[in-house]
Amino acid sequence: MGRAKRVGIPGIGRKLGQVLAMVVLGGALLAPSAYAAKTKTAASAAVAAKKASAKKASGKKVATQRATAKKAAAKTSARRKAAVAKAAKRPTGRRAAVAKAAAAGVAVAAVARPSFAQLAGLDKVSDPLALESSVALVMDQDTKEVLLSKNEQAVLPIASISKLMTGLVVANAQLPLDEVITITQADVDTVKGSRSRLAVGTQLTRGELLHLALMSSENRAAHALGRTYPGGMDEFVKQMNVKAKLLGMTATRFVEPTGLSSGNQSSARDLAALVNVAHAEPLLRSFSTSPGAEVEVGKRTLQFNNTNRLVKNENWAIGLQKTGYISEAGRCLVMQTEVAGRKLIMVFLDSVGKYSRLGDAQRVREWVESSNHHL
Repeated sequence: MGRAKRVGIPGIGRKLGQVLAMVVLGGALLAPSAYAAKTKTAASAAVAAKKASAKKASGKKVATQRATAKKAAAKTSARRKAAVAKAAKRPTGRRAAVAKAAAAGVAVAAVARPSFAQLAGLDKVSDPLALESSVALVMDQDTKEVLLSKNEQAVLPIASISKLMTGLVVANAQLPLDEVITITQADVDTVKGSRSRLAVGTQLTRGELLHLALMSSENRAAHALGRTYPGGMDEFVKQMNVKAKLLGMTATRFVEPTGLSSGNQSSARDLAALVNVAHAEPLLRSFSTSPGAEVEVGKRTLQFNNTNRLVKNENWAIGLQKTGYISEAGRCLVMQTEVAGRKLIMVFLDSVGKYSRLGDAQRVREWVESSNHHL
């Protein structure tokens, strides 16, 4: 039997191949366009997502900034309220001046402490001259007539006014003024931490130390005078109190020679008696009213000045003076002076400002010169 014969339509195979080729080719040509479109869509979605994320992050950042600003504003408001409350409680007038003066005048004190006179309410007592001092006494030295009195019997710390009694005890003992005394560690102030240019080891004569104690209120000088007194410090302080008793200073007590301790106390009336007697000593008059002095300390020459600027004022005739200050006593000043032909003793205790005690002295002087009458 013979083989079957394939029957075909002439040319059909070639055309079918061309058609299939075109279909395949068309698919191949269309696929990149679809892919590109899909890729573009994905890229757009990614960009949109990124923008959305950035927007969200920006929103969070803004929210955080707003929250931070709100907290800062709240803190500022709280601080302002606290400041207002503090200002409302802050003392005004003289009490504010006390705090300001003490903060500026005492290096070791961050917060001013009220003086004994202020604690007792003596600063609220008025007087015809509107003095800044809580205590004042003006007396005619010859007649003992009291021209002005304000809380004269009040017993208060007197600070470095104590050095007048220190000087009086040294002068009365007639100790050699040329004897050399060495400043030791024992003379360093451990009570108030006051400064001194007399370093430990400094050697000066007794006369030089007395001069510095009265003129410049040198604490180490005053302490050294007491320490080297025959019998030592205890005997010196004892003699200070004995002298006070002999002068009729019944309200007075001394515990050391510098005045740094608030235990050294007296009244304006008692201090007037001390000034009167001290004025009779030529050495105390000279040393206390000296405007300044140079002292040889080792290889150096140190200039010391008077703590009372009125001694340099040619309008004042001051025969004896002494200033003093510790926070418990306030600013103090005692003087013997001549005004309008009258010899006067002036005592001012617990004055606030650095120069207010001098201002009080000036007020008294002008009043005496203009009226020459007692109040």
